[in-house]
Amino acid sequence: MPDLPAGEHAPGPRPPSERVRVTGPPRRVARRSTGAEQIDAGTAVGEVYLRSLLAEQLRLGLAVVATLALTLGSLPVVFYLAPGLADVRVLGVPLAWAVLAGAVYPFLFVLGWVHVRRSEANERDFAQLVAREEPPSGAGA
Repeated sequence: MPDLPAGEHAPGPRPPSERVRVTGPPRRVARRSTGAEQIDAGTAVGEVYLRSLLAEQLRLGLAVVATLALTLGSLPVVFYLAPGLADVRVLGVPLAWAVLAGAVYPFLFVLGWVHVRRSEANERDFAQLVAREEPPSGAGA
C-alpha cells in the first residue's frame, strides 16, 4: 500500500473509533494485600502473623510434652508408691515390664499422631488466615 501524504486517509470505510468520556483524573483502586505478602515483605503485620503461628505451635508442643511427662513420668512414682505392683505378673512378665514394653508404645504412637494432626490443622488455619485479603492501610472501617 503506498504511503499517503499527511492529512489524507486510505480509501474505503474507516473503522468506528471508540469514544471515551474523560471526566477527571483516573481513579486508583486500592489494592488489598494478603497476609502472605505482609509476611514476605517483613512488615509488622507479617511479624504478628508469624508470632501467632509460632505461639500456637509452641503451646501444642508444650501440651504434648506435659502429657508425656505426666503419664510416662509418673510410672516410676506409681511403682514406688505401690510396691505390691512389683509382684503382679501379666502373662508371666512383671507388670512394670509389661507396661513399658506393651502399653507405652501405643500411647506414644497416639500422642504423636494427635500432635501431627493438630500441628497440620494449625498450619492449615494459618494458611487460610494469611490468604485472606486485608483492607488497605488507611482505609476506613
